[in-house]
Amino acid sequence: MPTIDLRDADAITELLSAGNIRYDSAMSDPLLVCTTTSEAEMRRLSGALAPRLKAGDVLRLQGALGAGKTVFARGIIQTLAGADEEVPSPTFSLVQTYDTRPAPIWHLDLYRLEKPNDIWELGLEDALETAISLIEWPDKADALVPPCALTVEIALIAETGRKVTFSSAGDHRQGWSRRLQGLKTEAQGIKT
Repeated sequence: MPTIDLRDADAITELLSAGNIRYDSAMSDPLLVCTTTSEAEMRRLSGALAPRLKAGDVLRLQGALGAGKTVFARGIIQTLAGADEEVPSPTFSLVQTYDTRPAPIWHLDLYRLEKPNDIWELGLEDALETAISLIEWPDKADALVPPCALTVEIALIAETGRKVTFSSAGDHRQGWSRRLQGLKTEAQGIKT
């Protein structure tokens, strides 16, 4: 078993890109942690993130059933597509697409995905390059989700409360850190 220096970002990136190990966001320090007390606050938080997103961005939306992954995605989509945009959960369709600016949004729910390679039949390859990809249950196709993704871990802390933890890996960590600056201020009223 090879030994690597965990302070050597190039070595870690090489291992990750080889596909031999997967990145676990819980292993790194979070970029930002916020607490929401309502669905409206969750949408306000994700809505404040929306203008920071661009084509090629991937968000790994993680959390238990009912944690608020779709609510988080809905806030982003309605901020960029308009508040009247209907945003159903893509649980049964697996993917919903939205024509937005600065890039189209692909909202994927991989909960029902049987085999990781089935994701390519949905057209994910194109989405990863040209769209903003919001992926619920990304662990179902972990090896196919790029390491540049922003992980958004949503944990239940009360009936309506949620702890939202943002993290990213390797070389992409600094870029996401810069883009998340001021997010909690813009979301107004969200606790950190």
